Amino acid sequence: MKTNILIFPTDTVYGIGAKVNDQNSINKIYEIKGRNFNKPLVLLSNDFESFREYVMIDKRLVTLAKSFWPGALTLIVKTSESYRMKTGHETLGIRIPNHKLALKILKENGPMKVTSVNDSNDAPLNDYETIKNKYGHYGFKIYKKSLDNMGVASTVLDLTGDLKILREGLIKLEEIKSVLKGENL
Repeated sequence: MKTNILIFPTDTVYGIGAKVNDQNSINKIYEIKGRNFNKPLVLLSNDFESFREYVMIDKRLVTLAKSFWPGALTLIVKTSESYRMKTGHETLGIRIPNHKLALKILKENGPMKVTSVNDSNDAPLNDYETIKNKYGHYGFKIYKKSLDNMGVASTVLDLTGDLKILREGLIKLEEIKSVLKGENL
């Protein structure tokens, strides 16, 4: 069975993803996880410039990206007009992971829509053998960890208005505010 879905380790947890414009594979990820279609996937990339096609770039985003990427901070930002017209999504989570293999995969495939490997509302799976046993029959390419990942999901920060942590990971709000302090934002 041919598939365009990849399962790979990141600096936080294992991710399952597909190329950003491969809607059939993205739909399959939702189906397999039992994930609500109203809950968007995060866009991962290996470089900041590739996000320009999908989201509005502002000073806060640039400042936080320079300080925390690659790393475990997902930023929810407003989408570009072209992406919004194409998808109907007004916001999008973006991140550059700090993991050599993940960055290599993203460089080879381009930006990918990704979520943690697990059934919706369950804890993320972070063990290669467990993941292989659960998802191997789908024919997905499953990568082994080349480095340890933290096992803690990324911090999710909403930048569409006032700063708001939607999920706290290893990066704390105080660190984020400290980076933004003194900026004319």
